Amino acid sequence: MGSAADLKYSKELESIAFETGKLIAKGGNIVLYGAEKDCDSLSTAAARGAKSVGGLAIGVTYGKGKGVWEKGLADAVICSGMERGGGREFVLVNSCDAIIIVSGGSGTLNEVAVAYQLNIPVIAINGTGGWADKLAGTYLDERKKAVVIRADNPEEAVQCAVNILVKDNC
Repeated sequence: MGSAADLKYSKELESIAFETGKLIAKGGNIVLYGAEKDCDSLSTAAARGAKSVGGLAIGVTYGKGKGVWEKGLADAVICSGMERGGGREFVLVNSCDAIIIVSGGSGTLNEVAVAYQLNIPVIAINGTGGWADKLAGTYLDERKKAVVIRADNPEEAVQCAVNILVKDNC
């Protein structure tokens, strides 16, 4: 999960997202991403990373219709029938075993909140800005159900996600 292009992220952040997707796929896992209809995004870069090593990428988009920004990238597009700001993010996050965030604006914050409510682990790549830096190592509220796990690079983030899923720890 991460920023849409309208937040003007750097090529360095795009590279981090690409590498994250690549590592997820190399481990035999599937990248689910927010397939945007009108702009590129860091999650789309992660999908490109997965595809670069023959991995699977599933896009979840808002509204109706499968027309998304990067045609042919997703192995499947799930149309949530809902708009941005809640419904699409719920469908996307609820389909994940863990989420990794790179930078991130309001949509990413929404995805993190959904993950927290659903007890889905969240790993934030620190040093990427946005909500990833603000949330890394913190709890979302006083319930302290789960900390947003801090990772310092894509390798650490993906390994942490795998460890959580396999061993229930990071």
